[in-house]
Amino acid sequence: MKIDTPLWYSLPVPTLLLAPDDTISDSNPAAENFLNLSSKSLLGALVWDKVMIDAPLEDAYARARDRGTILSVNDVDVGSGERAPMHCNIQFAPLQGSDGYMLMMISPREIADRITQHAQSTKAAKSAIGMAEMLAHEIKNPLAGITGAAQLLSMNLSSADQELTDLIVEESRRVVKLLEQVEQFGNLRPPMLQSVNIHDVLDRARQSASVGFGAHMLLVEDYDPSLPHTLADGDQLLQVLLNLLKNASQACKDGGVIRLRSYYEPSLRVRRADGTIARLPLQIEVIDDGPGLPPDLAPHIFEPFVSGRENGTGLGLALVSKLISDVGGWIGVESTPGRTVFRISLPVATQTTGEN
Repeated sequence: MKIDTPLWYSLPVPTLLLAPDDTISDSNPAAENFLNLSSKSLLGALVWDKVMIDAPLEDAYARARDRGTILSVNDVDVGSGERAPMHCNIQFAPLQGSDGYMLMMISPREIADRITQHAQSTKAAKSAIGMAEMLAHEIKNPLAGITGAAQLLSMNLSSADQELTDLIVEESRRVVKLLEQVEQFGNLRPPMLQSVNIHDVLDRARQSASVGFGAHMLLVEDYDPSLPHTLADGDQLLQVLLNLLKNASQACKDGGVIRLRSYYEPSLRVRRADGTIARLPLQIEVIDDGPGLPPDLAPHIFEPFVSGRENGTGLGLALVSKLISDVGGWIGVESTPGRTVFRISLPVATQTTGEN
């Protein structure tokens, strides 16, 4: 049995039609894209052999199918042999007029979670920009006076007392460096959008990391060479990738692995505030095998002054979030012990930027 209607092919939600014997009777294009499998490889196959779910659903599904009732399963990882698992909600519903046939609808939670996280971090970043200007103006000038006064005092003090004035000077300079980072965060130039080869920027970032802060790491390339150019500011995108690579290097022990991955995800679309649709199919991932982010920190990692490192300023990832937001992209993170993934979603340079 197959469904041959325009609605079926237009559904944005990955959906499979399951026969009474649990084989896949039909699949819509969104399901094929999500599973990275063709309809030819899906049709007739047992659904549990093609759709990998980290929960025992067979018995519960069989009861729902036999009774003709709806079954909802939330917060499970769903994948296939051809793509990595993604956090999803799943709904099974009987197909009216066809006994034993069920619709299986897969709703990736990543997109909704990233929309919320992105909106929150963008709002926090804008607030931090205003604070940055205030801090720079109100604090740097008095600190310069304090540093100068301490240096003058030290000229007429004993060695023991000079240690105290040296401490004042050292700590004042440390605060000035922090304020300079805050100034950088608040005074970025607007992005110069142009057609950018993602892999050229990835290679520059990888080469810079491999001879510097990431020399102790194994950097692995996993690129899709067929990707088109993106619309971005090349220098700012390089800054973003260097920041993510530096964070990954600092999180891992010597001998750790960082994987740079690029791929195409055609189903990723978002609606802007003006009602137009933005397509963000180009994906860049920075994946490390470090200990992962603390669970209570992960939802706030892109907010200013939130840091998982001792003595960290918490401005690096807030800056990353702002730069990606400025070019109309998204950034999100998934983290478990042994695997942390920062994922950037960007538009295609040649595509229409909005549609009705």
